[in-house]
Amino acid sequence: MRVPAIYQMTGICSVMHLLVDGICVSCMYLMLSSFSDTQILGIFLLYNVLAFLSQPFTGLWADRLERRHWILLISALLLTLAVLATSVVMNVERCSIGMPVVAALLGVGNSLFHVWGGKKVAVDTDNDIRALGVFVATGAFGLSLGIVFFSWTLLYVLLISFCLLSVASLSIEVSESSSDAAKVKGSHFSSIFVLLSIMVIMAAVVLRSFVSETFSAGIPKSSTMVLLAGALSMLGKMAGGWMARWLGVVRMLVLVLLMLVACFLFRGQGTAILLAALFIINCTMPVTLYLANVVLPGREGLAFGLLAAALIPGYLIALNVLW
Repeated sequence: MRVPAIYQMTGICSVMHLLVDGICVSCMYLMLSSFSDTQILGIFLLYNVLAFLSQPFTGLWADRLERRHWILLISALLLTLAVLATSVVMNVERCSIGMPVVAALLGVGNSLFHVWGGKKVAVDTDNDIRALGVFVATGAFGLSLGIVFFSWTLLYVLLISFCLLSVASLSIEVSESSSDAAKVKGSHFSSIFVLLSIMVIMAAVVLRSFVSETFSAGIPKSSTMVLLAGALSMLGKMAGGWMARWLGVVRMLVLVLLMLVACFLFRGQGTAILLAALFIINCTMPVTLYLANVVLPGREGLAFGLLAAALIPGYLIALNVLW
């Protein structure tokens, strides 16, 4: 039986998400192997600011652009240039000045891909929470793969695969772009309700980021554990969409809250509890994205970008508390 085109595209976008995050972290860790920790700290900060905090703006652009395949093409170009620039930085003496250039190319390329993919999946599947969960899930494992196995060979494999999938997706993207307008629905909510709802959802994302980082900090940083944590984060996000579809959003969130409380109470009982908590907290990710899309119909790029930006405050708060 043939898989419908919209679900084929969801699968393609999800694989591309893994590849993009793997490309970005591989580039960063390759530079980390050649420069001091102080230099890298600033570069990581620049990358994360551009990759996450720029997404509300790139998301707005994605919502307004009629032929959004250009966003994907620009993203692929920027990531390719970033890989080339990484090679220059590592092979040319006194070229540390190029490190911010690499971080900027990676950050903007990453930002553009995420809002393109997030909006594409949401619009094509009519905000199917299961599809949203699958799309957002794969990036976590891509990060783990890049952290553990970063090398030039892996980087080239990831980049070439991403470019090939980008080309493969263009025919679907271009052929369907004319029908996107028919799928856009106007909001039936008042401006005040939309604003308050988005603020509550973003606050939930900040809290989730804080809790997730708190549990993650106690997990040993061996290669096996990094891969396991990435895999469990991915599976949690995927499972969350299906759980919400089966149980309903409210009952699913209540169940997740109860399990998280249990994990918090027994967090000192070993790494297995921390890994279980990581899986459970990630189950909520497709729910927040789904609700944001409900509140902002036709603005799925903005919704995705706002929630991505909300990850950073929670992460910074957790670092401040832990250190």
